[in-house]
Amino acid sequence: MTGTPPAEIILDAAGVRRLLTLQHPDLADLALAPVGEGWDNTMFRLGESLAVRLPRRGAAAQLVVNEQTWLPALAPWLPLATPSPIRLGKPDALYPWRWSIVPWIEGDAADLAPPHPREALRLAAFLQALHRPAPPTAPVNEVRGTPLQVRAAAVETRLARLRTTTKVITPDVDAAWRAALAAPVSTQTRWLHGDLHPRNVVTRDGALAAIIDWGDVTSGDLATDLAAFWMLFEDPYIRAEALVRAGASPADIARARGWAVVFGAVLLDTGLVDNPRHAAIGAGTLARVAT
Repeated sequence: MTGTPPAEIILDAAGVRRLLTLQHPDLADLALAPVGEGWDNTMFRLGESLAVRLPRRGAAAQLVVNEQTWLPALAPWLPLATPSPIRLGKPDALYPWRWSIVPWIEGDAADLAPPHPREALRLAAFLQALHRPAPPTAPVNEVRGTPLQVRAAAVETRLARLRTTTKVITPDVDAAWRAALAAPVSTQTRWLHGDLHPRNVVTRDGALAAIIDWGDVTSGDLATDLAAFWMLFEDPYIRAEALVRAGASPADIARARGWAVVFGAVLLDTGLVDNPRHAAIGAGTLARVAT
């Protein structure tokens, strides 16, 4: 069991300012401060209205390219704000990957400031707008948007481990996972966010404000994104109404509940190593799968 992947390159403010000075000198004198990092990227706030987003490991390099290529085309369709890149950074002798300057979006991550239940319908509208047919040139992600059978062995290893370390893998969770694997596989290829967990959902005063971190943007099974309803909303009746509003079929819903098991197991299993926020998101997701 492993936790957060280690950074392959550690960038401090001086390193980021060097990149800005060389490539975007008109922005290089703005205030710069680190604001955190995820599995794939490091973020710095730049002035009042911008942020710098840089890969922290090689596995994320292509994900940034996908975001830079596709999010500007997707963003105009969408009824919530997105941090579509407004400046692009290039690799150089000291930093090997492409990077982005994006809008700074005010608000709080949804795991710390959950959305009001009524926002489930706004999320459904957002997903309906996003889940258009994807073209053959859309990126493909090996671990998002795929048939659940592709993930089954790894997920079941995590579930087995969590049975020994927690009490959240209940018979209802196991039943949801089996039902998801038995559901008809999607034959449609739609645009997906691909990583719609609560830390990538921004709220303000209980309302959805933005969907961020589009590195996993991909084509595939829309059930991957529909799992967000179990990650964000407690009330099963609200979830059921929102899933219908999002256009989900019974098979889509079964697979989406399975994807909620996937995200919940990954976040809890890895979060128990070194990320309490992820562990809490994972445990809460698996508890909601069981209701």
